[in-house]
Amino acid sequence: MTASSRPRQFDLIAFDWDGTLFDSTQIIVRCIQAAVVDVGGARPSDEAASYVIGMALMQALAHAAPDVPPEKYPELGNRYRFHYLKHQDDIALFDGVLPLLASLRERQHIITVATGKSRRGLNEALHSVALRGVFDGSRTADETAGKPDPRMLHELMAEFDVAPERTLMIGDTTHDLQMAMNAGCASVGVSYGAHEPDAFDALRPRHVAHSVADLHQWLLNNA
Repeated sequence: MTASSRPRQFDLIAFDWDGTLFDSTQIIVRCIQAAVVDVGGARPSDEAASYVIGMALMQALAHAAPDVPPEKYPELGNRYRFHYLKHQDDIALFDGVLPLLASLRERQHIITVATGKSRRGLNEALHSVALRGVFDGSRTADETAGKPDPRMLHELMAEFDVAPERTLMIGDTTHDLQMAMNAGCASVGVSYGAHEPDAFDALRPRHVAHSVADLHQWLLNNA
């Protein structure tokens, strides 16, 4: 039996965006650090800034900048957006992502995005990389709830009438894998994004992919 004819284990596949499909981790870290310094906070370490990737923006910035008072959070968010927009065109899909998505569409999986980005940010990213029409659906943190709350996945499963056991979440952070666990879904982690994969084991991913090619092959063989 060939991979293309193998029965699907998962009908719906949800991808995180930053650090999973989009090569944006280091830019996001630098933008968080710059925004915190702009409002008078201590510059977060690379580890602290990368840990919060995947969270809703305000939740992430508050966690990365514990010395910044809450009344400065709106300014902090504005400074992050300022720096991010300056670098938005520097960001690109990881090599191999487009063929991976094409093969999943050929096999008639439902392909979705579940991201901590805002709806505006995701729409701009999808437009900038000519991906409109590739994804069947998406949810963002500002229109649902930030990870690891399972609301994004619950809404996607309800939209496409797919059960949790037929849903797979793929992400680069513990927030993604915890969200999948909270939703009763399976998960796959990727080690090339924001979080070190040593923390993934407790969240029981089906696989940890060390490259897009590794992820692609695992999905062909197992999804």
